[in-house]
Amino acid sequence: MFKHFINLELKAFFRSASVGKSIGLKILMGFLVVYFLLVFLVLGIALYPILLKAFPNQKPLTIVNSFVIFWLAIELIFRFFMQSLPVMNIKPLLVLPIKKESVIHFVLLKSLISIYNIFPLLVIIPFGVFNIIKGNYGTLNMIIWMLGMYILALIVNYANFLIKKKFAENIKAFLPFVVLGMVFFGLDYFGVFKITTLSGVVLDTLVLQPIFVLVPILILAGFYLLNFKYLKTNFYLDSSLQSKVEEAKTSDLSWTKRFGEIAPFLQLDLKMIWRNKRPKTVIWISLIFLAYGLMIYTNPHYKDTPAFFVVVGILMTGVFMLNYGQFVPSWDSNYYGMMMSQNIPMKQYLASKAGLMSVSVVVLAILSTPYLYFGWKIVAINIACATYNLGVNIPLLLFAGSYNKKRIDLEKSPFMNYQGTGATQWIVGLPLMLIPTLIFYGIYKLINAEVAIIAIATIGVIGLVLRNYLLNTIAAGYTKRKYATISGFKQQEN
Repeated sequence: MFKHFINLELKAFFRSASVGKSIGLKILMGFLVVYFLLVFLVLGIALYPILLKAFPNQKPLTIVNSFVIFWLAIELIFRFFMQSLPVMNIKPLLVLPIKKESVIHFVLLKSLISIYNIFPLLVIIPFGVFNIIKGNYGTLNMIIWMLGMYILALIVNYANFLIKKKFAENIKAFLPFVVLGMVFFGLDYFGVFKITTLSGVVLDTLVLQPIFVLVPILILAGFYLLNFKYLKTNFYLDSSLQSKVEEAKTSDLSWTKRFGEIAPFLQLDLKMIWRNKRPKTVIWISLIFLAYGLMIYTNPHYKDTPAFFVVVGILMTGVFMLNYGQFVPSWDSNYYGMMMSQNIPMKQYLASKAGLMSVSVVVLAILSTPYLYFGWKIVAINIACATYNLGVNIPLLLFAGSYNKKRIDLEKSPFMNYQGTGATQWIVGLPLMLIPTLIFYGIYKLINAEVAIIAIATIGVIGLVLRNYLLNTIAAGYTKRKYATISGFKQQEN
């Protein structure tokens, strides 16, 4: 049965209308995966010598055992925000003579081959082998220790699924546990209660008494059964079809009427952002990202590389533009077909998207003005980058959007969520930042930074002057590919 399930998932992937983009994305992600695999492998190989050199009077294994508790906590937080839950389209399986237990076991065991479960092995195995070679512990003892460490990683894997199901919809409810973890860290740091000592004693005992590996095995089995029970209880369409009854919240958007013909589209976009998790998160990310400049402008290593400040300026003033614009028109994928069946001028639809992104760029540029503390050139570069975003990058994002054919679930978390992401999003990201940086760098080397700033701003102004012509051209592309886009949005991604 597992063989049939794997075959069905492969067919769903290769028969998708967006298979070309999906394969392109998988290739790009594959390079990133290989990179991080090498990073973790190097860490695993270098960990023993590094600890031995830094703490010559202590055994490296004892140090590692003491800090495993913090490693597990960090891994749980990392998985919570980055790891996607294993999914499978069960709707067509419910009417077939297939045991639900088989489907649930497949979904749970499928998570074991996740890349997040491979990373720990690349650290655990080389470090354990080093201990065996050095003869610090018996071979069997270290093999059991490595097994125990990997079981702890799998416990985090299944614990994350339960936590994510419980708290993903309400992050605020998870905050008390975060605070509790910070309290334990503070108690350990100030020596009030050494949780690292407790962790070290427990894991040192595992090395000396391998029979205790049964404890994490039983805990793993418990978390697996809890996940199994939860999925079995909710293995019905009814559970997903039941709607929550909540008090409706309305907002007065009458002020948008001053924008004329694009007002209805602006209202639709603002409601979509306010009412759904993924676009709402983009707003918070944009505001948080304003602090990115503090990491760069305070670092003396970047003082002599003003061209890098262009990248920072493009990102800080255009972070909403980038996160929102690269998924136009996928934000409207649920009702795009209905919109296109109406007598709606495509140019007006695109003008509303451009208007929304333009307002975000202006607001973020104003909010970045306190960086004047680091010098007027910083603010000048940010304003020039904002102008470039307005005149060049917004039309470029809208043009790339005409090739988007992947739908988006607005209620899913954006963290490590590649739904709606295709090769277009990866390709368009390069010229958005690379072109202005190269232009600035070339003029800066030939003349000076002031002329380079003026050149970037001038290109943006030219783009603003040509905005009407560019929107007409881009709208023609959307109209030409309208039916291909609608067909792509009808495809359900696994």
